[in-house]
Amino acid sequence: MDFRKVALIGGGLVGLSTAYAISMRWPDVRITLFEKEPDVSAHQSGRNSGVIHSGIYYTPGSLKAELCREGRKRLVEFCRSEGIQYDTCGKVIVAVTKDEVSGLERIYARGQANGVRCTMLSAEQLQRIEPSAVGLKAIHVPDAGIVDFVGVAKRLAAILGERHHLVRLNAEVTGLRPEKEGAVVRWGSESDSFDLVVNCAGLHSDRIARMAGVDPGMQIVPFRGVYYELRPEARRLCNHLIYPVPDPAYPFLGVHFTRMIDGRVEVGPNAVLATGREGYSLRSINLRDLLEASKYSGFRSMARAHWRKGITEIHRTVSKHAYLKAIKVLVPEVTADDLVPCRSGIRAQALREDGSMVDDFVIIDQPGMIHVCNAPSPAATACLSIGDHIASRVGNRLFA
Repeated sequence: MDFRKVALIGGGLVGLSTAYAISMRWPDVRITLFEKEPDVSAHQSGRNSGVIHSGIYYTPGSLKAELCREGRKRLVEFCRSEGIQYDTCGKVIVAVTKDEVSGLERIYARGQANGVRCTMLSAEQLQRIEPSAVGLKAIHVPDAGIVDFVGVAKRLAAILGERHHLVRLNAEVTGLRPEKEGAVVRWGSESDSFDLVVNCAGLHSDRIARMAGVDPGMQIVPFRGVYYELRPEARRLCNHLIYPVPDPAYPFLGVHFTRMIDGRVEVGPNAVLATGREGYSLRSINLRDLLEASKYSGFRSMARAHWRKGITEIHRTVSKHAYLKAIKVLVPEVTADDLVPCRSGIRAQALREDGSMVDDFVIIDQPGMIHVCNAPSPAATACLSIGDHIASRVGNRLFA
């Protein structure tokens, strides 16, 4: 029998979910997934906030909005059927000043347009469900939640193995080229031909695309998210997820409180330019990455336009007092002694050459390949729906 062979590059949630969707639709397709790390979900998928997003923020009709709404349902169903920990704890988005109320009302309107269950709360109603938070108005989103995303990734990888597909760990792709029918993948001293290759490399997706001869029209610039954790005795200050009204000029949601699936409460992230695409600490300096970012016209344009915001973020990163000041806007009872430094994460922010930030998912077709060049938050929440979406494109390419 003439089996079709498909390769996936990247063992994060998007790559794993795409492989899973392909395996469900076409059991006879032979799948190989390449992951350069010793385990799956080593980067963005395993270092995010663990939040199940509702889809309230996103432009109605955008791919983000559609895939997040459906993806949240699929993710909860998957976790329930596979015994993975999750909790639909709900969240509140809080307007602290009069200027933020109009922004809150715009978010509420988007939620309504996107079919998200949400309720506008008065200050008194907010106090009843989140006594330590303060604000003039808030939105309650009951379907938001938290989940063990690492558990989701590991289960997807296990299912692929159970279906006799190959998950290659410690297998960094070093070469990728199209051929007459399909593409050739090289890793280490080995190479193989595939009928189709799907690039889901996250932090390195633009590099993989360029390796194959595609200019994605954007570049990944890494931003490091700096988190604190509440001491156990201070966890009582957060019952739900507590978010501020985000600044519409930025893709980040602001410093917020997140109940984690293991009972901890994290506060953050602050966002600063990372010292590398995998620069999880100030000591993790990658000169190639820093030079690449500094030379990119898109980053320089963004830095010129938003240097004041950048200085604020850097100040909060190096000053616990400044970080605490931002936190106390939402929950005044938090003290410096309540905060303990914890992990960092990296956001793969795609920038165009003019410095504008790429907000929606971007998927580029090439003969023999499909490149997922931008899959920002809520990609983790939406992973199963994104996987289905990409699998449909795979089917159109292989079986049309």
